[in-house]
Amino acid sequence: MPALLQLSQVETYIGGSRILRGVDLEINAGEVVALMGRNGVGKTTTLKSITGMLSIRSGSILFDGQRLDKMTPDARARAGIGSVPQGRDIFPHLTVEENLHVGLVVHGRKGKEARNALDYVYTLFPVLKEMLSRKGGVLSGGQQQQLAIGRALLTDPKLLILDEPTEGIQPSIIDHIGDTLKKLKKEGIPDDEVAVENAIKTIAKEGRLAILLVEQYVDFCRDVSDRFYAMDRGVVVISGEIATLTDEVVKKHLQV
Repeated sequence: MPALLQLSQVETYIGGSRILRGVDLEINAGEVVALMGRNGVGKTTTLKSITGMLSIRSGSILFDGQRLDKMTPDARARAGIGSVPQGRDIFPHLTVEENLHVGLVVHGRKGKEARNALDYVYTLFPVLKEMLSRKGGVLSGGQQQQLAIGRALLTDPKLLILDEPTEGIQPSIIDHIGDTLKKLKKEGIPDDEVAVENAIKTIAKEGRLAILLVEQYVDFCRDVSDRFYAMDRGVVVISGEIATLTDEVVKKHLQV
């Protein structure tokens, strides 16, 4: 079966500077892949090249059998790419409920389908249901991250992209987000939540959702990921199963 996402020899420039120098990367449906590296090596540029926030100069990006290279960012979102950028990009002056409804609008969900999808997000992140009327800007960093992930899930993604999801977040919420990512990948909807059983038809079907994770926190990557890629100076320098992310590899390619 072909990979869900495949980058082949991707080169991306910012201004006159070549940032990505022939990046190759693959992600299969139903796996979590960590994209790692020191600051400034091209990780976020890779994500922006996938989501369409930056245009690639050469190479190709295939997603679910489609060429993404010429597609607009909104078309890529409708094709099934959900993204939570670094900084989260929630709407600070909108309420939690209004932020979530933005995700519903992207996919055109209405009525019962929308209610099921929202119930599923509330199952993953119960704190959001308690704060529906609060403005996004007054939430803690961890709460904003949960809101941003929940909103992205409401777009019905096949691929969820997360850029530094643990940054500035307290350890207990990092643990909760890690558990949630593993649940999304492996279990779909929790078995004990009968009230939202229909949501499995609208988000995170078992074995379907893939996650691409840019993260500096090595232990978090080891806990949630299946495979990893490490970048340096705009290219992938090493990749493999997460079990091969040894302390020696971390010291050589990831530590400052």
